[in-house]
Amino acid sequence: MSSLQRTRLSKVQKGLGRIVAEAVVGPWWLNSLRVIALLLGFFSASTLNVSLGTVVQTRTITALIALALCELLIFLRQSLCKSAVPLHWRLLDNLRIGFVYAVVLEAFKVGS
Repeated sequence: MSSLQRTRLSKVQKGLGRIVAEAVVGPWWLNSLRVIALLLGFFSASTLNVSLGTVVQTRTITALIALALCELLIFLRQSLCKSAVPLHWRLLDNLRIGFVYAVVLEAFKVGS
């Protein structure tokens, strides 16, 4: 089997492969925690958006406030963690990713 040439695309593919491999490879409990954090973020955003959206009658403002809070979490993590990211911040990132995904999905459902 011949090896690939060293192009920019092959370097990007190798880099993405390493990132995906680091995310998937590991102990089962760590992968389970990552998936649970994603699902909890999705569930909390769906619940928050529906419950607060019916109380306030404007889902757009609720979603905007939720996304602003997620951006605040990113800012806090970058200012507090200068070196390797600990496990609790990674789980919080997964929670945030699930949260943002649910808000964006709700925006597509509403059509705004």
